[in-house]
Amino acid sequence: MSRPVYIIDGSRTPFLKAQGGPGPFTPVDLAVQAGRPLLARQPFKSSDFDQVILGCVNVIADEVNPARVAALRLGMGEDMVAFGVQINCGSGMQSIDTAYRYIQAGQADMILAGGAEALSYSPLVFPQSGVRWFAGLATARTTLAKLAAFFKLRPSYFKPIIGLERGLTDPVTDLNMGQTAEVIAHLMGITREQADAYAVESHQRLANAQAQGFLKGEVETAFDRKGKYYDHDDGVRPDSSMEKLAKLKPAFERPWGQVTPGNSSQITDGACWTILASEDAVKKYGLKPKARIIDSAWSGLDPTVMGFGPVLSSNRLLKRNNMTIHDIETWEINEAFASQVLACLAAWKDDKFCREVLGLDGAAGEIDRAKLNVDGGAISLGHPVGTSGNRIVLHLVNAMHRLGTRRGVATECIGGGLGGAMLIETV
Repeated sequence: MSRPVYIIDGSRTPFLKAQGGPGPFTPVDLAVQAGRPLLARQPFKSSDFDQVILGCVNVIADEVNPARVAALRLGMGEDMVAFGVQINCGSGMQSIDTAYRYIQAGQADMILAGGAEALSYSPLVFPQSGVRWFAGLATARTTLAKLAAFFKLRPSYFKPIIGLERGLTDPVTDLNMGQTAEVIAHLMGITREQADAYAVESHQRLANAQAQGFLKGEVETAFDRKGKYYDHDDGVRPDSSMEKLAKLKPAFERPWGQVTPGNSSQITDGACWTILASEDAVKKYGLKPKARIIDSAWSGLDPTVMGFGPVLSSNRLLKRNNMTIHDIETWEINEAFASQVLACLAAWKDDKFCREVLGLDGAAGEIDRAKLNVDGGAISLGHPVGTSGNRIVLHLVNAMHRLGTRRGVATECIGGGLGGAMLIETV
């Protein structure tokens, strides 16, 4: 049994740049802020969903299983099944993919799939040496043993480590994500100037989308507990320029590296939801689908070059559907780093790469930049890790409707050496 699966609607919060401390919303707060207006405008009850699936990487201790907590706070009923998925940067897309497979197989008719991430809530953790000292002190039984344990104390035991820093470092290669971007930039000959130019363009495109009102209906105003409201993605810098970006120092490989804070995705908080439904649900509730999910694909590769993930996963997806990159009219590639996106574009044009890595007869071809990330991406928006995959699918659908295009691909690289891609067709 294989049934068509439709994207009905979706919404997200503004993406809010981390400002050096916990932001106004936890992951569940964000999920609730994005979900309430979305559910309120539907012609069915929130309890009519079969499941809730939420991508979240940085789950905080007070919200274990944030999908279930969000579902309850959204009034979806005590019997609502809700669970989380985690595949690093692909978590938000994985929630859609998991929902897609459930509905396609006839095991569900309507699922709320999303992603929520508050990177500003990334914990501070003690070094392992400090943890072992605390453990020794706690397990000491006699006064003498406790004194002996206490005098082993070192000031370094209290130096905290930002959990996000460790989370963005691959434990197998010991390279952080920025360093992997440096690797593929070197392999594909991407220059600092090219990366900075791409970053400027990302900010300009998002600023234009905001000015033109292209994001209305997708971005919901969020209200914090103090009554302050947030109505736009606040990481955008409309005045970004090559001259300003050229002044920034490399973040990971000094002095010659080309990945800087200016041409990298931003550390951000945000949530996004997408409603998926079967044909039966569409008829039952009189829904108007926006798009149909045609297929999805995931690929693994060397974590050192994880940035090539979109090329491998998209290639698998297109080959399975007898398509080439030229059949795709609109693309969303998550902008982890400007050099990473540019390296992917270069790989598709490289005859040797396509033959040896993708198994093609030659170069796949060139993706027109006018078809790619038409309203900016994570460099200007930010990259709340568990959310981004959901956002790029939802925005791809909305952008295709605005542009009048039919086929689109949303794809991303994933920390740990993975890539994901989803093929969408407008209805």
